[in-house]
Amino acid sequence: MLMGDVCLSPEEVFFPEAAGVRVERLEVCADGALIQVSSACSSRSCPDCGISSRRVHSRYDRQMDDRPVADRPVRVRLTVRQFFCDTPTCRRRTFVEQVDGVTEPYQRASSGLRSWLRAVAAELGGRPGARLCRKLSVPAGRMRLLRQLHAPPVPDRAPRVLGVDEFAFRRGRRYGTILVDAETHRPVDVLPDRTSETLAAWLRDHAGAEVVCRDRASAYTRAIREAAPNATEVADRWHLLRNLSLAVEQVCHQHRACLRKYAEHQQRNQPQQPTLDLLPPTLIVDRVRQRHEEINHMVDTGYPISEIARRLGLDRKTVRRYRDTDLDVLLASARDRRNVPLDRFKPYPQAQFAAGNTNATELYEQIRERGFQGAYSTLSRYVRTMRDGTAVPAPAPVPSPRTISGWIMRPREKLSPRQAAELDRIRLACPDITYACDLARSLTALVRHRRGHLLGEWIQRAEQCDQASIRSFASFLRQDFDAVTAGLTLSYSSGVVEGHVCRVKLLKRSMYGRASFTLLRARILTPP
Repeated sequence: MLMGDVCLSPEEVFFPEAAGVRVERLEVCADGALIQVSSACSSRSCPDCGISSRRVHSRYDRQMDDRPVADRPVRVRLTVRQFFCDTPTCRRRTFVEQVDGVTEPYQRASSGLRSWLRAVAAELGGRPGARLCRKLSVPAGRMRLLRQLHAPPVPDRAPRVLGVDEFAFRRGRRYGTILVDAETHRPVDVLPDRTSETLAAWLRDHAGAEVVCRDRASAYTRAIREAAPNATEVADRWHLLRNLSLAVEQVCHQHRACLRKYAEHQQRNQPQQPTLDLLPPTLIVDRVRQRHEEINHMVDTGYPISEIARRLGLDRKTVRRYRDTDLDVLLASARDRRNVPLDRFKPYPQAQFAAGNTNATELYEQIRERGFQGAYSTLSRYVRTMRDGTAVPAPAPVPSPRTISGWIMRPREKLSPRQAAELDRIRLACPDITYACDLARSLTALVRHRRGHLLGEWIQRAEQCDQASIRSFASFLRQDFDAVTAGLTLSYSSGVVEGHVCRVKLLKRSMYGRASFTLLRARILTPP
């Protein structure tokens, strides 16, 4: 056959990976091609004893699918021989030859086609892979593709640097554990749960881990200390900063009242905003006051949390929040949950009302042209309060706690001038947020510059903070001091493990969340 300027034999075209194959005949028809093939080797080795044999017992034809050519399916008819094994000590009397690069035992597809099917199954899974195979004229359904997936054998020894993290089979209900070689970035094994007993058993059976990168899950900590006590534990830096950000966000959430008062004080040409105690009564505010009174009364009476939750029809976490949080903080949260699509448009109807335009319909049409998307009833109620003299002006704009914590956690040079100025005003408004900001930025500097030797000093400063969330975070760091210090000193992290967790999520979506553990494990461990 002529391929460009190079003349290739049929064997080189159809079976480039095979050796010792002879193409006898090629038949092409409308529905595909049939290739008659035979072996060109005069002898074969016995699969049991490995001794070569030339004595032929019999011959028969074996048919299998091969890779398509020119969008046409290809069928291979291979004449194979059955040889005698003349070794007296061998149990096998006869054996069938296998042609390297063409056949595999008990398979009805050539080796080249099976490599295609494995690649398609590993990347796409069952149904998507079957749809692609139909377009490529490859004879394969979803079950044939999935049967190609077999998890490779797990090495006897664990990698030197092992990454451990959890992933969800079903979020909130069932979790598994993925183990990754942090140096080669290859998954090593997948465990069916995230318990310490399962991981400890795996570490005992696969010794050799010198460094273990993990998140701050206590179950993994117990397993590593029990089964690999000499291994160095490394706490993940991303989870460390994430937990710090949540603690700072909680501080900002608890001090929204002073931020709001400062913003209202700075607001020019606006009537004074009433305090939280003078808020106009709303359904949400009344409900928060009533729930706070009921829950704290039942707590003082001696009812347990579960019984209070059952009687009031609430979640236990909600009951704990009402028990442990001041009423002012709850009222501030209730105020932020109000449906206030009109707040940022209130200055315009106020100015128009003062100028003498008191028609709600005209005001509604005018603010709709300015981007208001609420209903007419929302504006008409506000116009009615302006007529009665009980209108509440728009609250001063205050960034959300998550926005403030994001500004604090980012380096100052990456903030825009407006964000930096806003953060400076927030620091002036609340000394507690200022102290939390200084602590957060000092710890992020330790993380980014790998100054783990200064962690103990930072923990001592954080334990003196008046904010419970910061003290709780510092206490947790002290409990896991060695692993956190290693995370702030060594270059290892769980970043590569998090990447594989994202890959697991993609694989689950491609299999519609219905894959069994065995199939999902095979797809995770099969190299792409």
